[in-house]
Amino acid sequence: MNKKIGFAAFLGLSISILFTSCLGNETVQSISETELFKIPYGKFEEQLSVSDLNNVGNVRYGINMRDGFFYIINGEAKKIMELNSYGDLLTLFYNEDSEIASLLKKSNRADESIHHEVSYPFDYPGMLAVDSNKNIYTVCSIPRDRQELSDDGKTLYSQTVLRFARDGSSVEYIGQQGPGGTPFPFIKNIYTTSRDELVVTSVSTEGTIIYWFASDGFLKYMVPVETKSVPTLSNVDDTSNQFWTISNVIPDPASYKLYVQIDYYTTYLDEDSKVQSGVNFVQSLLYPLNVETGNYEAPVTIPPYEESVVSDYSRLTYRIPYDFLGVTKNGWKFFIVKTEKGFNIEMIQSETQRILRRQFNVDHNNMLFDTMSLSLDGIITALYLEKESARIVWYRTDNLIEAIIKN
Repeated sequence: MNKKIGFAAFLGLSISILFTSCLGNETVQSISETELFKIPYGKFEEQLSVSDLNNVGNVRYGINMRDGFFYIINGEAKKIMELNSYGDLLTLFYNEDSEIASLLKKSNRADESIHHEVSYPFDYPGMLAVDSNKNIYTVCSIPRDRQELSDDGKTLYSQTVLRFARDGSSVEYIGQQGPGGTPFPFIKNIYTTSRDELVVTSVSTEGTIIYWFASDGFLKYMVPVETKSVPTLSNVDDTSNQFWTISNVIPDPASYKLYVQIDYYTTYLDEDSKVQSGVNFVQSLLYPLNVETGNYEAPVTIPPYEESVVSDYSRLTYRIPYDFLGVTKNGWKFFIVKTEKGFNIEMIQSETQRILRRQFNVDHNNMLFDTMSLSLDGIITALYLEKESARIVWYRTDNLIEAIIKN
C-alpha cells in the first residue's frame, strides 16, 4: 500500500476546498453554544471528582451523546454516568473498589436500581462510546501483573475495552480477538458504527493498528496503518527532506472504510549555517482506506487554520493543521483547532466538495479542562470543566449543515 500521490492526483478533489479556504478567517461566523446542564464537583454519585486536575497527565474525563442521552466517564472516580438532557442521573456504573462504592453502601437511598457495581479492578483513562442499544464501551488499563509484552519486547499490551449493558445485566471485557481476548496496545480512541460495531484504534511502534469488531464483539478486521507504508508526496522538491505523521485514523460509521489523516512536513535549513533549524508544515491530506481491500483512495486536502500576527511592522502568517474530530453518517468530516477565542471547526464533505468553517467562542481563562465528541448525526457535545462547576453544552452543527444544503 506504499504509494506516491502526486499533485495532479488530488487537484480535482481539493480545488474547490482550497478556493473556499482562501476566504480568510475574518469571514468565519460563530455558532452559539446551548448549555444543557451543569454538574457540581464532589465525590457523590451526581458529582464529578476533579482532584487530579493539577496533574495534567492524569486528567481522565470523556463525554458521548447518543439519541439525546449523555454519557460521562470520570476516570479518577472510576464511574460512568448516564444522564438525560436536564442533567438527571439515570444510570451509574462504578468500580467496586472506588470511593463512591463505599459511600453508596453507607447510604439508604431508594434509587439503588440505577446503581450498577463493576467488579473489574481496572483503571479508566477516560474514553467511551455508545451503540444504538445503549451498550456502553470504555477503555480500561489492566493491572501490571496481567499486562503482556510482545515477543520482540517493543509493545506492551496493557489495555482492554469493557462493555456494559445499559441495565447492568452484563459486563464483559473485549480484547484483540473479542470477548476475553489478549489486551490491546495503548488505545488512542474507540468508536461505534451505525451497525453497532466497535472499532478500536491502538498505537504501535510502526504506526496505528485498527481492530474492527462485529456486533457480537468478535474481531472482523485487523488493519495495520504503518507510517512507513502510507502514501507520500511527490510534489516536494527534496523527498529526502520530507517526513510525515499519522495524525489520526477514524472509521466511517456507515461503510467499511477508514479515514487516515496524514500531516506532511519538511525540515528547514538555515541558509547561512546549512544546519537544520526547524520544520515547515506542508499540508494535511485525508486518505480513505478500504478496510476490505487495503487500498487507499484519492485523498482530500484539509485546508489548515491560518492566523496572522503583526510584529515590527510586518505580518507573519502561521499555518496550523487541524485535529480530526470525527465523521458523521452522512459523510461529513469534522476538524477542530483551539484558538485564542475558542475553537475553529472545519466541516468537509469530500463527495460534494463542500466545506464549512465556523467558530465556537469559549473563554479559555475560565477553563480547567475540555473534551468533545461528535455524534453520528453531526452534533458536537462538549464537557467543560470550569472553576465553579462542569458544564455540558452542545453545538447544533447538524442544523447548520442541513440549512446550508437546502439553500
